[in-house]
Amino acid sequence: MNKLYKQILVILSLALSLQGCIFVAGAAAGAAAIAVVYDHRTIEKTLQDTDISNKIADRIRKVPALRNESHIEVTVFNKVVLLSGETPNPSWKQQAEDIAKSVPDVTRVYNQITIQGPTSSLTRTSDSWITTKIKGLMLATEDLKSSSIKVLTENGVVYLMGIVTRQQADIAVDIARQVSGVQKVVKIFQYKK
Repeated sequence: MNKLYKQILVILSLALSLQGCIFVAGAAAGAAAIAVVYDHRTIEKTLQDTDISNKIADRIRKVPALRNESHIEVTVFNKVVLLSGETPNPSWKQQAEDIAKSVPDVTRVYNQITIQGPTSSLTRTSDSWITTKIKGLMLATEDLKSSSIKVLTENGVVYLMGIVTRQQADIAVDIARQVSGVQKVVKIFQYKK
């Protein structure tokens, strides 16, 4: 099965080198589809995480300043919420965190929103590409159970979430650090005992 991952990675790499930037969106979608197929959380937990994420995002969008003057991403894995992105106002950052904490079933909130204006679409495209490269490398790494890891990149900062052993976390961090464009890697793991 691992040979399949390597073959997929090679095909994606070749296609990207031949197709240029137009293929990036398709590659990102393909990596996301692969990640969903190999996600080992139960369907109930996955749906619960999606529901939590949607509720938080909907509540954030109802606040005009958070919707119009900020860029806030909501990521949920195993009821743990990561808020990332940018807002120009510290009180808006706190407001987003308060919204996340108010949603039922949330066990913890990591507020990594930076105080600055929203990033450009070019930066967001670069971030998506970094995430895609990391996911591809993780899928091709034999000793890594990448299905237990969620990857998000925001302004060059890579966030890794999931339920892993410390050894798996170290492997994932090493992979992420090797990718061009990565400024920093933040671990938001829940560790298996």
